[in-house]
Amino acid sequence: MKIIIYTGKGGVGKTSVAAASALRCADLGHRTCVLSTDAAHSLGDSLDLPLGPEPSQIAPNLWAQEVDVHYSIQKHWGTLQKYLSGVLTQRGVDQLYAEEFAVLPGLDEGAKLLWLNQYAEEARFDVVIIDAAPTAETLRLLSLPDVGRWWFERLFAVGQGAARLLRPARPLLNRARVQLPDEKTLQAIEALFEGLDRIHALLSDPAHASLRLVVNAQRMVIKETQRTYTYLNLYGYFTDAVICNRLLPDEITDDFFSGWKVGQAANLQLIQECFAPLPVLTAPLFRQEMGGMDLLRALAGELYGERDPSAPLFEGQAHHITPAQGGGYTLNVPLPFAAKDDLELYRDRDELTLRVGNQRRNFVLPRALWELQATQARFTGDTLQINFVPSSQNEP
Repeated sequence: MKIIIYTGKGGVGKTSVAAASALRCADLGHRTCVLSTDAAHSLGDSLDLPLGPEPSQIAPNLWAQEVDVHYSIQKHWGTLQKYLSGVLTQRGVDQLYAEEFAVLPGLDEGAKLLWLNQYAEEARFDVVIIDAAPTAETLRLLSLPDVGRWWFERLFAVGQGAARLLRPARPLLNRARVQLPDEKTLQAIEALFEGLDRIHALLSDPAHASLRLVVNAQRMVIKETQRTYTYLNLYGYFTDAVICNRLLPDEITDDFFSGWKVGQAANLQLIQECFAPLPVLTAPLFRQEMGGMDLLRALAGELYGERDPSAPLFEGQAHHITPAQGGGYTLNVPLPFAAKDDLELYRDRDELTLRVGNQRRNFVLPRALWELQATQARFTGDTLQINFVPSSQNEP
């Protein structure tokens, strides 16, 4: 099963791009499911069809779904939520509020992801396309397999051990109004960990999953998308394309739009510089609001031509960040055939600009690197490695 996640800043048209991509995959004969994880669903509006919390077939080879948080939590984590609600009720929280508070931070995002486990186990679909929430929420969603384990292990004092050691003291703890998880709840917690691990394995494997960043040719959008791309690399997720949507077409010659067209052309060049070597796919601004099968097919044609959206659009590895021995981090940038004498580096607090000959790359750095100093830059094979270390390590 191939998983493709489309994300981007709110308002760039990622829902239309995801729906168009799914429709093209279905037309090519792939059993395809497109699902929305955005709390403010617009997938049904884009397809011009009503959708529910379970996948429903809307065209040959095409299913669609708008994930409902509470429905998904009850389906996948009902036992865990019931336990948490019971703990809160026992501590005097009103039942109605307890059920709401039992949706722990990250639990709603995790419930959305667990659909992927179900589809992978069922082998029901060839392609699953996710219309993800705007970039900030998508980063929380993708970091959940790592962050969620840390959070839940501390909440439950690490799964099985603590609760089982304390069971002989259960009568005393009950009098102290401390509710321990029972065997069924412990099994639910274990299943949660296993599910999160499977999701991470799926989403971090380029053979099974890739992300595509949807942008408009606007500097504010580009800046946020750069930051998202950097964090995706930090988490180990594979991005195989950037999609620049809503470019003003050449047939628009009105003087009112001339400045916009010049600005878009410059920003499109900036996108290509910032995200190289990823391919940049483009789509024009259509004459009417995007929606319905016919317009979505036209959008897919502009984006992919004769290509299959489910096929990899990029192979290889773009820049990535790894922890360095002795502390700090290393930014790894593949630069085959580059010579050290051709390189120039410029560092701002949250940005690093690399010039190779007459070509320029701009990297937005994650917050963890802002206070670190860029020190040694060296080639290891065809990869340029730039070290970032705490200032104390760089003092004589």
